[in-house]
Amino acid sequence: MASRTTPPTSRAPGRAPGRPVGSVTRGTTNPNRLRRMDRWIAAAHGAALRRADAPVAVDLGYGAAPWTAVELLARLREAAPRVRVVGIEIEPARVAGAKPYEREGLSFRHGGFEVPLDGGARPALIRAANVLRQYDEEQVDEVWARLCARLAPDGLLVEGTCDEIGRRHVWVALGPEGARTVTFATRLGSLERPSDLAERLPKALIHRNVPGEPVHAFLRDFDRAWAAAAPYASYGARQRWIRTARALAVDWPLADGPGRWRQGELTVRWEALRPVG
Repeated sequence: MASRTTPPTSRAPGRAPGRPVGSVTRGTTNPNRLRRMDRWIAAAHGAALRRADAPVAVDLGYGAAPWTAVELLARLREAAPRVRVVGIEIEPARVAGAKPYEREGLSFRHGGFEVPLDGGARPALIRAANVLRQYDEEQVDEVWARLCARLAPDGLLVEGTCDEIGRRHVWVALGPEGARTVTFATRLGSLERPSDLAERLPKALIHRNVPGEPVHAFLRDFDRAWAAAAPYASYGARQRWIRTARALAVDWPLADGPGRWRQGELTVRWEALRPVG
């Protein structure tokens, strides 16, 4: 949704007022690619969605096909039956291609980081998956601030990156006040070591996986705890992951527990991984 050379809030000469903020992504998408993120959102944010009078969730930058928005509606409605999903894309042809998939509770519209909703409504959820990957790191804070400012008071922004088939995923959860947590999620049977997830770090962290940065220290400790938990592998990768998480919790502020660890997830407080400088 943005190029590497133009900041997302800049306006090129001659740009018409109201033009969507950003530029076109590659649009790569696959069915079930975001299932891990969706299930985490339903578990972590479902209660807030149920409390809202008319909750709206935004799938921002859903790509060349609307599968992720269709799936988000189905998964969120298991937790919050009144939720509506709006898919927003900056490429008009993608919006036109998604229109046949509209149904009760699901619509698509042209837009970008301004998150255009009817009546200026504030969304209870914005999910931006694989959108900021092509941004410069220096642009991320500005995009986060813009999106967080659009949230409802009890809203949530989830921004992160995954591989093409959704086996490995890392995302940041943010509220109106800013970043809260970072979640690492994986299909455990495909994992050799936790640091394999480093290639899916969100843009705010991926270039910070170097000595002296907190995320580098965390992944180092994650690998060490995984190696120490090798005897538990005989009980399955899930038990090894749970043991690894228990060991990490001694020195790192984890924000979840065994119920989520069993899903191949682990969530750590943002302040522990915040980039230096």
